[in-house]
Amino acid sequence: MSQSRTVNRQITLASRPVGAPTADNFRTLETPVPTPADGQLLLRNVYLSLDPYMRGRMSDAPSYTAPVGIGEVMGAGTVARVEVSRRPDFRVGDLVLAHGGWQDYALSDGSGLQRLDADMAQPSLALGVLGMPGFTAYMGLLDIGQPKAGETVVVAAASGAVGSVVGQIGKLKGCRVVGIAGGPEKCRYVVDELGFDACIDHRAPDFAQQLEAACADGIDVYYENVGGAVFDAVLPLLNAKARIPVCGLIAHYNDTRLPPGPDRLGLLTRTLLTRRIKMQGFIIFDDYGDRFGEFLTQMSDWVTQGKIKFREDIVDGLENAPQAFIGLLEGHNFGKLVVRLVPE
Repeated sequence: MSQSRTVNRQITLASRPVGAPTADNFRTLETPVPTPADGQLLLRNVYLSLDPYMRGRMSDAPSYTAPVGIGEVMGAGTVARVEVSRRPDFRVGDLVLAHGGWQDYALSDGSGLQRLDADMAQPSLALGVLGMPGFTAYMGLLDIGQPKAGETVVVAAASGAVGSVVGQIGKLKGCRVVGIAGGPEKCRYVVDELGFDACIDHRAPDFAQQLEAACADGIDVYYENVGGAVFDAVLPLLNAKARIPVCGLIAHYNDTRLPPGPDRLGLLTRTLLTRRIKMQGFIIFDDYGDRFGEFLTQMSDWVTQGKIKFREDIVDGLENAPQAFIGLLEGHNFGKLVVRLVPE
């Protein structure tokens, strides 16, 4: 269904998931397109970003940010056009990076908007390699991971929006890079297209053994965004003074209880101590927001020069956002998942 000039489609949180989200956790509403007051803008969303962190915001468990309320529009980064401006600093037709949510239209007072080139050839990249995922990869690896030439960098979810960029930056810094991905097709892409030295399929029955063979000199930097069995296989391979940036734990987002098996906390803490390992979580804009300009300049140069490649998985239609998001948490996407609300 295409966008209307009078109706604002909104996807709200109908109920909190227990375990994996289902279609029943979402509700689609049709409301009038809002009218901006003085000092406000009416934004028409063109592209909508779907990201794993949204699963955490569907829960009311304590976290680094407030959860989405029942009945509230699901939050998300968007690329949007200014439809109506009642501010002197924005014009109709301006292209902006916003936090417009899962809906066709949103009001803004201008705060937090990032201007984009109105004639940008591929605006959706502002939600991927030139936006939050790319920024997450860049700062997590370079500031926390601090890779050095000749070291071994291992990247979980290596074909995804963050992992694919982490590995390519690692190669630019002279590292040996080993990716971990789900399935032979994704592993081939990571090696053949992105230039990783190796990629291991975490679904393989001998995954841990393959990872050990690929990391004969151990692991110096492990970029963590998965957790679960992947981290279990990585832990014994970590070298002394290894660094672990932690930006996500997608394997645990749907957990409703502690995982089965032995308590691994003692092994983890002992390994951190005896091997003097640095393991640090971060929230990208909270911790590094003032360095976005630095990132964007460098990443734009790398993308323009063809040094960083990026794949998008584009789904058409706002109505398909819930199912696409459910698939994201199951690993069905291949690259950065973006919903195209309307053809530009």
